[in-house]
Amino acid sequence: MGLTMKEKQAVTKQLALSYKRAGKKEKGKILDTVIELTGYNRSYASRVLRQRAKPKVVGKGRRGKVKITLVEDERTKRKRSLRRRPRKYDKQVVVALRKVWVICDCICGKRLGPYLAEIVPLLERLDELEVNNEVREKLIKISPATIDRLLAPLRKRYQLKARCNTKPGTLLKHQIPIRTFSDWDELRPGFVEIDLVSHEGGDPKGDYIQTLDVTDVCTGWTETRAVKNKAQV
Repeated sequence: MGLTMKEKQAVTKQLALSYKRAGKKEKGKILDTVIELTGYNRSYASRVLRQRAKPKVVGKGRRGKVKITLVEDERTKRKRSLRRRPRKYDKQVVVALRKVWVICDCICGKRLGPYLAEIVPLLERLDELEVNNEVREKLIKISPATIDRLLAPLRKRYQLKARCNTKPGTLLKHQIPIRTFSDWDELRPGFVEIDLVSHEGGDPKGDYIQTLDVTDVCTGWTETRAVKNKAQV
């Protein structure tokens, strides 16, 4: 069993710098090792090692008349990866934010952000929310973008799925006259939208009532009819 792609990349990355600094004979030995481990042919293995040894350019600039190219240093990269910013909004803030968000009918961050300074003290007076001073200050100052980021996992759980359960078919497509957008006139009665809504209660197995809904776009007049299933009869 050979190496995986990630393992092959790790091998070439590890030997690339040694290959660049080595002499002709040493390069041949390193190539033999890479070929044996990865199964690459000789020309491809040599090209991969040369590419891996090239410094990664992270930026370019100019100091006076001198052009400067900034390259990534592996030691700096390692140190930078270990340095993390402390989290400003801890678990207590996220829990309080989720509670306020649910009370406010799950509105988006752009609407909730400016409203927090008003709603948080109000919920505290009504004993709907209990937070300390530090959490309160962070909750009031949180930005709309951060609100959406912190609430993204919860919003995904609350996201509703379509209730139509209707799949498009091609059997009758050429037999039913369909008007294009150029023929559509929303200012005149007679142009309708039709939809079939299922009431399966979350379990689409078996028979259940469905509503056939027809709405006139101009007048808003709506006709509904309950049907047992999607059968032709």
